[in-house]
Amino acid sequence: MFDRLLGRLTGGESTGAMARSAGSTGSELTVSLFVDGPNVLRSEFDIDLNEVRERAAEAGRLVCARLYLDEHASPGLIQAGEARGFEVRVTSGDVDVKLAVDATAFVADGVDTLAIASRDTDFKPVLEFAATRGTRTLAIAPGTHGRSDALRNAAQNAVTLGE
Repeated sequence: MFDRLLGRLTGGESTGAMARSAGSTGSELTVSLFVDGPNVLRSEFDIDLNEVRERAAEAGRLVCARLYLDEHASPGLIQAGEARGFEVRVTSGDVDVKLAVDATAFVADGVDTLAIASRDTDFKPVLEFAATRGTRTLAIAPGTHGRSDALRNAAQNAVTLGE
């Protein structure tokens, strides 16, 4: 079950067409990625953590990649997230509040792009707040049947894994 979920270890991060804005001076935009583990890392979605990072890195240089898990996460999942370059945050109870607070702090600190991988509409206000602060937003969905239209519509850019 975890083979595709955990992906294969890779060397570098990719950058793509979204990495530079039309008015930029040539410097790469910064991206903070926040992954809602309990809502994304489910067997029905068959998610590769490397693909999540790669899709976020298409928007610019990753300065933060955090994977939020609850206290029920297996040690193997925690280790796999760390091995793929994620800073793993294990919280008691619901991870939504911790993820939302941390994402908002990065917006306040001036990150260029906020990327949230989730299917939970609870993060819509975070994306809306980021947009009001001039931060670009990216919603990453774990698959077409796991996509939240509310998140997709709130974000300036959206990707669906596996497409």
